[in-house]
Amino acid sequence: MTLEVPAHAGKPASRIRQKNEETILKAAEDEFARHGFKGTSMNTIAQNAGLPKANLHYYFTNKLGLYIAVLSNIIELWDSTFNTLNAQDDPAQALTRYIQAKMEFSRSQPKASRIFAMEIISGGECLTEYFNQDYRLWFQGRAAVFQAWIDAGKMDDVDPTHLIFLLWGSTQHYADFATQICRVTGRSRLTKQDMADASYNLTRIILKGCGLTPPSSH
Repeated sequence: MTLEVPAHAGKPASRIRQKNEETILKAAEDEFARHGFKGTSMNTIAQNAGLPKANLHYYFTNKLGLYIAVLSNIIELWDSTFNTLNAQDDPAQALTRYIQAKMEFSRSQPKASRIFAMEIISGGECLTEYFNQDYRLWFQGRAAVFQAWIDAGKMDDVDPTHLIFLLWGSTQHYADFATQICRVTGRSRLTKQDMADASYNLTRIILKGCGLTPPSSH
């Protein structure tokens, strides 16, 4: 006799797995942001996640794998937003959306951004495989979109590579250097309104630098 498996079979387990992975990644993000890769232990992550250490190893074999998963999550979020740019877009609208999205990531996921920054500053060895030839080709494809806008007369002739670096660096600055910003401005923390104001001003500065008309208001 053949047993029929209900269509919903496995779904509760999948939901539990997804929830556990999210819990582990959040706990790992907190620890890596606070103590760095070397100063973080799987045991501490397990304790903060409220899970037995054995469960941690079930989902992530070792600390390096978990660390790369945390890094990959934020990079994929950043990159997925950049993937939507295409040569047919209006550059002012497309860049405005991108800057706003990146600033929202800096507001909602500052710890992940800081972990990425620390990894890159320390040499980026854990991301060697990630930044491979495929990634370089992806980057070149993004730069080609800017060049297409320039060639079509939609924006000023600026270097696409340096424009991309400016977009990345300026938006991530508000996550990576929030402490400096707060101390300089006398704030205890950056509020949602602070980030909205920063996003608006970055958009105006960058778009005007590209010969584009920025949005008239927030």
